Amino acid sequence: MPDLAIGGQAVIEGVMMRSRDCVATAVRTADGQIAIKTQPYTSLTLRHKILGLPIIRGAVSFVEMLIIGVSTLNYSADVFAQATETDPSKKKSNTFWLAVSTVLAFGLGILIFFFVPLAISQLLNIDKDAVAFNLIAGGVRLTMFVLYIWGISFVKDLRRVFEYHGAEHKAIYAYERGDKLTPERAATYTRFHPRCGTSFILIVALVAMVVYAVSDSLYMVVTGHAPSLVTRFLLHFSLLPLVAGSSYELLKLSGKTRDNAITKILIQPGLWLQRITTKEPSPDQLEVAIAALETALGIRTQNQTTSAL
Repeated sequence: MPDLAIGGQAVIEGVMMRSRDCVATAVRTADGQIAIKTQPYTSLTLRHKILGLPIIRGAVSFVEMLIIGVSTLNYSADVFAQATETDPSKKKSNTFWLAVSTVLAFGLGILIFFFVPLAISQLLNIDKDAVAFNLIAGGVRLTMFVLYIWGISFVKDLRRVFEYHGAEHKAIYAYERGDKLTPERAATYTRFHPRCGTSFILIVALVAMVVYAVSDSLYMVVTGHAPSLVTRFLLHFSLLPLVAGSSYELLKLSGKTRDNAITKILIQPGLWLQRITTKEPSPDQLEVAIAALETALGIRTQNQTTSAL
């Protein structure tokens, strides 16, 4: 099966899809229509040859997707707020606090999923064993992440986001198979996709164990002592682009070789994790995902809207 240049993200009551030259976000409005926003966008990795080199392109793409992801999430939240708030001044205030909460959440995420695992490993007094230290830190990080997404999966509103996540995957699968882009056909495909961001995060965690074990070992060889907690945090954080870039290459490879027997075994943990981060979507959610996909591909215009099924 071909690995085509299309990806996406679930947002509040909708889906974002990104093609090689366009980002499209489709959101179900309160009156049952589908609001679609498009943004022409060509990745820096395609505009600048040096940024398209292996590893580098992964780090650049990671930053781009963070920016695009936050932007589209804010758009979907704004559409949702318009349906529930009639006071223009309050709408503006809601948008401002959403931006603030996004920044705070990002900072809190770094603290919880990046610093805390290092602190726990440091408390075990194994800082001189780089491999053991990073295996434990990585294990703690993975455990925290799985427990976190498992916990939020019980929140009603977030469960709907997970359903749209499933709709995104099914729509992409239908496109990759060359099938008709209809809710009925998309519903027949699996909601588990090897190129999912969930799988990417899992790959990042595993690659980080290797990269950080090597970097800590080199630090001890050069300085003659183990890095302190703060030094280790700064060292690991500075190497995040390398980790993200390497993980991106592995994710792309898994997408291209998904039918290979060995690849099928290696990608299973990521697909298992998607049992939490994706849920079976309804026909109207599939319709939204398809609207975003068709718009990103240039099949549908931004001004087209569709009533609920």
